[in-house]
Amino acid sequence: MSIERLAILGSTGSIGVQTLDIVARHPERFKVSTLVAHHNWAKLAEQARQYSAESVVIGDTAHYTALKEALADTNIEVMAGSDAITHVARSYRSDTVVNALVGYAGLHPTAAAIESGKRIALANKETLVVGGDIIMEAARRKSVEILPIDSEHSAIMQCLEGEQRTAIRHLIITCSGGALRDMPREQLSTVTPEVALRHPQWSMGAKITIDSATLVNKGFEVIEARWLFDIEPERIKVVLHPQSIVHSMVEFTDGSVKAQLGNADMHTPISYALLYPERAKQPMEHFSILDYPTLTFAEVDRAKYPALDIAYEVLSRGGTAPCTMNGANEVAVAAFLGHRCGYLDIVGAIRYALDNADFTPRPTLSDYDSANIEARQLAERYLRSKGL
Repeated sequence: MSIERLAILGSTGSIGVQTLDIVARHPERFKVSTLVAHHNWAKLAEQARQYSAESVVIGDTAHYTALKEALADTNIEVMAGSDAITHVARSYRSDTVVNALVGYAGLHPTAAAIESGKRIALANKETLVVGGDIIMEAARRKSVEILPIDSEHSAIMQCLEGEQRTAIRHLIITCSGGALRDMPREQLSTVTPEVALRHPQWSMGAKITIDSATLVNKGFEVIEARWLFDIEPERIKVVLHPQSIVHSMVEFTDGSVKAQLGNADMHTPISYALLYPERAKQPMEHFSILDYPTLTFAEVDRAKYPALDIAYEVLSRGGTAPCTMNGANEVAVAAFLGHRCGYLDIVGAIRYALDNADFTPRPTLSDYDSANIEARQLAERYLRSKGL
C-alpha cells in the first residue's frame, strides 16, 4: 500500500492536533506534506519539524517572517496568506486534504482540492453550510470522495454502510445542549464567554464551543447533512442527548433505528475518515457501554435555541441565505468572545443580517464571497446599533 500524503489545513487547532496523533500511530499509511495554521506560527513550526513537512502556510501574513526565521535551517517551504492556503489545497504534493479550518476560510480551499481531484476529510462544516450545492456537484463531477470528520456525520455515514438510501426515513442528529444546557432561558442574557466556553463533554476550539452553546453548530450540521447525504431537510431531526455517547442515528422505513456510540473523542471520527474503508486496529481510548447505564433523549427547546429554527429557515430559502447566517455568526461570536456584545446578540446579529441582506438564489463562489462580506458588515452594523 502506497503512503498517503496529507495536507492538514488547521493543523494547530483541536482537530488538526488530533489528526497528527493518528498520523503518528500510522506511519506506514500517512506522510504529512503540508501544514496550515492561521496565526500560531510557533506551534506550526514545531509541527513542521516533528512531522518533516515539505511546506507550511501561515494564514495571517503578519507572522510570515517569524515562521520563516523559525524554519530557516530547514528545506521546508514557507508561505503565507489565503491565496497560499488555496494553492497548497490543490498542490500535487498531497493526495488527501484534511480541512479543519474555522469558518468561511475553508470554502475556497475545499473547492480547489476538489478541482484537483483530491480526497477530502472535511471538518470545516462551513464549506457545505455556505456552498453545499456547488461543492457536492463539483465533487460528483470530479468523482471526489468527501469524508466527514464531524462526529455526527461520521456516525450517520457508519449507520448507512450497506444500506439502501431509499430505506432512510430520518437522519437523527444528537446534540449535547452545550455549556448552557441546564441554564434557564431567562438567565441567558447574563451569560459571559467564560461560562459559555465550559462545554460539559467536548474539548473544542472557542468558536465551535460557542456555536454549540447557541446551537448554531447543530443548525449547521443539519445543513451539512442535507448536502452530504442528499436528503430533504424535513427528514433531518435534532434531539437532545446530554451524555454525548450516541453520536447520531438513522431511522429506516421498517421502523428500525441504527445508532453509532462511542466516547466523546474526536480521534474516532478522524481516524474513520482517514482510514476509510478500513478501521483503526486499536482505539485511542477504550469505550465501555457499562460506564453509561443511563442514556437519555429529549426534544430541543426551540424557544431557548432559536438558531436551530433559523438554520432550517435558511436551508429552505437556499441561495446565499446560509452564507449570510454564517458570516453574521462569525462576526457576532468573535465580538462575544471579545466581550464586545452579549450572548443573545449572537442570534440578534444573525436575524438582522438575514432580514437586511441581498439574496442571490443561484450563487457562484464569487457571489458567496460578496454575500459573506455583506453579512459581516450587517452584523457589525447591528452591534453598533446596540451601542456595542
